[in-house]
Amino acid sequence: MTFIQQLLIAVVQGITEFLPVSSSGHLILIPYLTSLPDQGPLIDVSVHIGSLLAIIIYFFKDVAGLARGGFSAIGIGKAGDQKWLFLWVVIGTIPALLAGLFLKLGGYLEGFRVTDLVAANLIIYGLLLFVADKWGRQDKRYEDLTLRDAIIVGLAQALALIPGTSRSGVTMTAARFLGYERVEAARFSFLLAIPAVAGAGLLAAFDLAEASAQMQWDAILTGAMTFVAAFATMAFLMKFLQRASMLVFVIYRVALGCALLVLF
Repeated sequence: MTFIQQLLIAVVQGITEFLPVSSSGHLILIPYLTSLPDQGPLIDVSVHIGSLLAIIIYFFKDVAGLARGGFSAIGIGKAGDQKWLFLWVVIGTIPALLAGLFLKLGGYLEGFRVTDLVAANLIIYGLLLFVADKWGRQDKRYEDLTLRDAIIVGLAQALALIPGTSRSGVTMTAARFLGYERVEAARFSFLLAIPAVAGAGLLAAFDLAEASAQMQWDAILTGAMTFVAAFATMAFLMKFLQRASMLVFVIYRVALGCALLVLF
């Protein structure tokens, strides 16, 4: 894999992972829109790990609070509400982990890497995002999270295993339908990504261990570049949502989905 391809993949992933436009869908499109070969699932996972590190650093205070809540949940220290937030994040992660394990062991993931599926999901979930963002209530915060909300958003996150859906997009859509403010919906979406992406990385650890030295180096370098792009994008989005709606992302999703249906 050339450095140009690594850089392109890292920038595309870093930008689209946190914007509600589907990072996996864009990664699949790179080989179709360029002469570059498909980067394969190993590189896909490495760039998600780079995104994970960006989340942990950007939301370090929230992550530290969840860690205290985790220790409190097993009887070490007292973290009050943070214990429940930790449990809700864990519960919200279970659907995606189970679905990911099923698809991984069943060998179904490669079957999803097709443009017509990406296009359809870009349009369908883009329109759902528009409805939720325009007419959803805006009075609930991250601290108002309940077991019911965690399960609903967690089930939505499991849908993001299908390219074109967008993990951040579908979880923010679910959170907006439940009445969470835009910034708070994004905040929970990003924190919920931590165990989900970590689980995906763990599943791919065996593939990375068996890969050649060159493939391992490609994955590490691409993941590192993704971290930089992802951190910058996340900082931008959190400020953007304080003063604007998600309409621009909806328009982009629908336009891209329609273009793909026409081109392919």
